[in-house]
Amino acid sequence: MLTVAVLISGTGSNLRALLEAARHPDFPARVVVVGADRQAEGLAHAEEFGIPSFTVPWHEHENRAAWGDEVARQLAVWKPDLVVLSGLMRLLPPALVAEYSPRLINTHPAYLPEFPGAHGVRDALAAGAEQTGASVIVVDDGVDTGPILAQERVPILPDDTEHSLHERIKPVERRLLIDVVRRIATGDLPLTSA
Repeated sequence: MLTVAVLISGTGSNLRALLEAARHPDFPARVVVVGADRQAEGLAHAEEFGIPSFTVPWHEHENRAAWGDEVARQLAVWKPDLVVLSGLMRLLPPALVAEYSPRLINTHPAYLPEFPGAHGVRDALAAGAEQTGASVIVVDDGVDTGPILAQERVPILPDDTEHSLHERIKPVERRLLIDVVRRIATGDLPLTSA
């Protein structure tokens, strides 16, 4: 059984989808802990599903390395086989990436390498793109530059707003994430660093 830690910053919609998938006895992975960089709304999903959680507030640490060291200490308690960044709006420091990569994956609301960074949906609209997508990648030291594990295109409609487009991308992200975690757990998707 693959053990998974999930790190979030927001509402945790991908986390919830993964928790629901893992509830099924035939799903080959279990979420063992949820971490956040703030008092994120998504921590309520961990509580609802009886999953332990921790919070490492960004503002309580003098720099990214110190914050990452504390996240690493919290994760070490659980020894996860896989760490999923699910809406974590922080770049992990290199030491934490080195410790877990390639067993460190991230979801992104764009068809990478198109529109990396924190505003992928907004950037796709601003560029006048006709399509964007969702991706699941291995995390490396860059910004959304790691090896792509899965991705799917999502058309941009003429009347799309940032909100409406993001709402259509989210279900694709969730489906891709669940499939990637399942395939990693069964050995059908080997993880390799860039």
